Amino acid sequence: MFRAIREQVQTIFREDPAAKSIIEIFFCYPGFHAILLHRLAHRLYRADVPLLPRMISQLSRTLTGIEIHPGAKIGRRFFIDHGMGVVIGETAEVGDDCLLYQGVTLGGTGKEKGKRHPTLGSHVVVGAGAKVLGNIQIGDHVKIGAGSVVIKSVPGHSTVVGIPGRIVRVAGEVIDEELEHGKLPDPEAQEIDELRDRLKTLEEEVRKLVESRGAGPG
Repeated sequence: MFRAIREQVQTIFREDPAAKSIIEIFFCYPGFHAILLHRLAHRLYRADVPLLPRMISQLSRTLTGIEIHPGAKIGRRFFIDHGMGVVIGETAEVGDDCLLYQGVTLGGTGKEKGKRHPTLGSHVVVGAGAKVLGNIQIGDHVKIGAGSVVIKSVPGHSTVVGIPGRIVRVAGEVIDEELEHGKLPDPEAQEIDELRDRLKTLEEEVRKLVESRGAGPG
């Protein structure tokens, strides 16, 4: 447990430039409190201790605004930035070095049994308000943009934006580890630009056709 606390503190210092001291992290970071309480609840859950794991998760939800089911499997160096409104379902799995922002849901899509929540690889970043739903696989080094709704599996080294989430590949290179929401690609805007360019081309072709006919014999 002491190793987990030390590693969590180091992760927060690495991921959040606003972190000024260990004391500040201990008293002012709900993501820090939520993940430590989850580690305890998850151990009890795996030991088949009745009720107590859920009571701990509910206490954590009340204190932090972050709801993590005790059955969820969370990797090392996991960081929830700000955290309010984050929900992680029972069968969700999260790899190492993942970062979630406020309002993220790793949820299900219905009342199906068994594995019904997403599996995130390592080095995954999920932007504020994004929803990742169902028994889908999110590969390593994936970025999910703020407000996106992802309902299909995503290959590694991809960026996902939009509703429903659309994959934008970065061919041949690993995506930068820092999520800069203002620099995420916008597929809808790209399509509109392409349509605008095509319309401009068609207008030019029509103009030339009209001019050629007007210049011919009357």
